[in-house]
Amino acid sequence: MINLIRIILLSFTGMQGFLMISDYSKAKRENRLEDESCVKAGIAGMVGNFFDTLGVSSFAVIIAMGKAMKMKFKDKELPAMLNISCAIPNITEALIFLTAIEVDPTTLVSMLIAAGMGSYIGAGIVEKLDEKKIQLAMGIALFITASVIFMGLPWVNLLPVGGESIGLYGSKLFIGVTLNFIYGALMTAGIGLYAPCMATTYILGMSPKCAFPIMMGSCAVLMPIASTRFIKDGHYPRKTSLWITIGGVVGVFAAAYIFNSMPMNMVKVLCVFVIYYTSYGMLKKALKREENKLIEA
Repeated sequence: MINLIRIILLSFTGMQGFLMISDYSKAKRENRLEDESCVKAGIAGMVGNFFDTLGVSSFAVIIAMGKAMKMKFKDKELPAMLNISCAIPNITEALIFLTAIEVDPTTLVSMLIAAGMGSYIGAGIVEKLDEKKIQLAMGIALFITASVIFMGLPWVNLLPVGGESIGLYGSKLFIGVTLNFIYGALMTAGIGLYAPCMATTYILGMSPKCAFPIMMGSCAVLMPIASTRFIKDGHYPRKTSLWITIGGVVGVFAAAYIFNSMPMNMVKVLCVFVIYYTSYGMLKKALKREENKLIEA
């Protein structure tokens, strides 16, 4: 089953690479490539996907670095650029962690299918929901979850949580699959899957490291499908996206080497940081939207 997942992800890599290079070559022949520094884009991709491999969203890091280095991408191009440029690095993450970390195949496949179905079936439902309310609810839920995990850290030990299981079974598997379906749907609303998926697997008793192949595999299924549409539409910076991809793959391998040498307690601390960070970002966006509505009123 794991080998089948690897084959599917490798086929996604080939498809993504072929589409990107074909579109890039066509734009180059027609002299439509943007005037952007390959070095800047490569650095942004490397740093962004380095942190993505450790659980911190590459999207936010790449946007921040791009603004700091005064890269020339337009805000309206961001969704396409980020999905296209980070698809192959994300698949690389999934392939590395599928090999390096043992996860129960039934749990892994079920969670990946649920995320994929959520992004496809749930997209229409999520689009009708109030994004501010979703962000507020998810922000609060993640803050509580991070606090519970923090209290379970060995040197705190106020509320032991987590476990060493490599899979979910029975009712826990049902809960995990259901929630990952929801997280896949929420991806269509711009709410990242990493932190809530990480929190879910940890609270349900899995080893913290097992969250990484599950969450990365989920996004590795989602992103190539989404980026295929973006490439077809053509509204993205091709040169920037290509070099973010190249730098991103380098960043993934560097971070994976560091991650594999980290002791389990450091992984738990990393989980707490990532979930708190994501919670803060969601609450900040939700409250800012509310503030803007009050000002407009």
